Order: sequence, then C-alpha cells, then structure tokens
Amino acid sequence: MTDFKPLFQKVKKSSRKLASLEDSQAQKILFDLADLMISQSEFLIRENQNDLDRMEQTNPMYDRLALSQERIEGMAHEIQQVAQLPSPLHVSLEEKVLPNGLFLEKITVPLGVVGIIYEARPNVTFDVFSLALKSGNGLILKGGSDADFSNRAIMSLIHQVLRRFGVPSDAFLLLPADREATKALLEAVDEIDVIIPRGSQGLINYVRQHSKVPVIETGAGIVHTYLDEDADLEKAKAIIHNAKTRRPSVCNSLDCLLIHEKLLSSLSEIIEPLLNSGVKVYADEKAFAFLPKNPLIQKAEPSHFGTEFLSLQLAIKTVENLDEALEHISTHSSRHSEAIISENQESLNRFLKEVDAAAVYANASTAFTDGAQFGLGAEIGISTQKLHARGPMALRELTSYKWIVRGNGQIRV
Repeated sequence: MTDFKPLFQKVKKSSRKLASLEDSQAQKILFDLADLMISQSEFLIRENQNDLDRMEQTNPMYDRLALSQERIEGMAHEIQQVAQLPSPLHVSLEEKVLPNGLFLEKITVPLGVVGIIYEARPNVTFDVFSLALKSGNGLILKGGSDADFSNRAIMSLIHQVLRRFGVPSDAFLLLPADREATKALLEAVDEIDVIIPRGSQGLINYVRQHSKVPVIETGAGIVHTYLDEDADLEKAKAIIHNAKTRRPSVCNSLDCLLIHEKLLSSLSEIIEPLLNSGVKVYADEKAFAFLPKNPLIQKAEPSHFGTEFLSLQLAIKTVENLDEALEHISTHSSRHSEAIISENQESLNRFLKEVDAAAVYANASTAFTDGAQFGLGAEIGISTQKLHARGPMALRELTSYKWIVRGNGQIRV
C-alpha cells in the first residue's frame, strides 16, 4: 500500500510559500504556461489520443476528453485571462477600531490546499492550476484513469514552467489514477483544507459520502427550460437549440423542456432544429400526441425526468401553468441552472425569485453558466450548494479570510 502522507505534507509545506508569491510573478508564470501549451500542442494532442483510443466514441465523456488545437488555444486564452485578473489575496474586506483601541482588519487569504477529484476532463487540470496559483493555493489533483495520459502530459508542462521561475512544484501534485489514491485523498484531514469533485452525480455522491475532508459539491446539472405561454417562439427555438446542442456533454446543457400546454400546437416547430441536430426526444403523453412520427421521438418514461443526459437526448414535460413548472423544477432540479422563456414580466419575476438554483435565466441559454462567460477567467467548478460558494467558482471563491488585530498593549479584563 502506497503511503501518500509524505507527498501531501510536501504540498502543504510548499503551499505556504505561494501566499507570498507576488502577483506579477504569478502573471508571468501563467503567460509562460499559455505560450508553452500552444507550442507543445502536438505533444498534448498525441498524449490525449492515447486516452481517446481507450474510449468508445459513443461515450458521453468522449467529447469532454478530446483535445484539439482549437481547444488548447481556447484554454491558453482562458489562462491569460486569469493572469490579468486582479489578485484576490490580501484584500481588505472590513476595518474597525474597537473602543479599547484595537484595530481590526478582515483580509482575504488562500484556502490552503485544495483537492480536486475529476473525471475525463483534461481542461480541468489547466483551469484549476491557473486559479490555484493566482489565489495562492496548493493543489492535489486526482484525475480519472480515462484521462491519465492527458493529465500527466499537462502536469509535466506545469512543472516545467514552475521550475523555470523557481516556484516549488511540490505545491501542485497529480496523484495516480487509482482508487487507492482516491481513498488517501478523501482521508487527508491534516493536509487538505477542502475537496471539490467535478464530474457525474455518482462521483459527487461518492465523494460526499466518503470524504473526511470538507467538500464543495460542483458539477452535476439537471437543467430545465420552461417555455411559458407568453414566449416568443423565435427566441425559444434558438435558445432551446443552443442550450441542448452547443456542447451536450457539459453540465449546463438542457435536459428537460417544460412546455405550457397552450403551446403544444407549436411544439413540432419548436423542436425541429433539435431533430435536425440529431437530438433524441422523450415526450410525455400530451406532448407526444402533438409530435410527428419520427424515430428520434419516443414516449417518455418517469426515469427520463430528473436525468442528466450529457448527450443529444432531451425530455419534454407538459405543464398547465407556471406553478406546475416551478413544482417540477423544485422536485427534479440539481440546483445548477434553470431558465424561463417568456414575454410576461410577472411570470419572469416569479420564476427568477422562486427558482432555487445557482444560476437562473430569463430568455437566455443556460450554456452561459461558465466561469469564463461570467467574466471570472475560468472556473474550478460550479457549486450547487449554498455554503461558502455558489455558481461558477473562480479566484474569489478560492479564498477565505482572517482577522488581523493590531494593538498597543491591550489586555482583556
């Protein structure tokens, strides 16, 4: 059995030095890494292909796993964006002077050491490194075996740049892609401050149930869009198609269309772009009756509602009114992203106020739930819980705070 504790202790020790790293130095490291990614793109794509060769192309994770020149350039651009963001560290949140003369200041500080468990998502390795470095946090990564070649290639570039700048590479560790490493990570209460899982609901549930380290839940998205009776159908067709087909394998993609019963006569028109894109539709009884015969259209089973498809599949549920739509979302949502399409201001306001999710949309695609799209540069995950952080987590969410107390001999009586 491998003893991971010495490795974890090295990360913890080295991470303390990151808090004092000048922001200008962190910027240079990230810009250098972005350049290296692009110059070494052939190496990254070749190693990534070793992973792709072991996965069926029909696997919903295949798209997330695949690297291309375009995707590498996109990731490099996001790293450059993170580099240029203001440092989240040592920001004064509050100041006060007590009657006894003590001066109190509340300032932002790194979380410490962050553990990330993720599946076939090599982009996560680059994203979380850039955010961790910029926010002064050490990092322990546990990627899935599906992306092991890719992750090790990426980490070799990261360590190469860190050594060039004299920054301790021990603060950023990639664990072996096996269950033994997962168990060690989840039990490292003395070395790791928080664990963030990124992946399927099954992965998130496993981490939550087995971790002795505090967990921030991210990732799983069971996403709904409610098509209200007062919707603009041209807007609706574009929004629904984009939310489902832009990248169906990601957590902000649409899983269930809720349609007001008064719009059922227009349903065939609304989903025509989806069918043209190869989306398989599971429609409830009422909706199915208004749809043409098509091998892509089937009757829905109860299990289709509350399912995160991560592929070109979509459930359709008919509702009588906004109240029924809100109830369905409350029952089946993972609290990630939810949307309404309507021109009725009262309906919009009710939906935005009453839906409990990290991101709630009015007349827009849920595909925008993303750290880069929100102007955060990148994200370490999309939190679906309420403690500490919610929604796309980036630099600010990777900090905590501490109180600085300055005195001149005060004692408490």
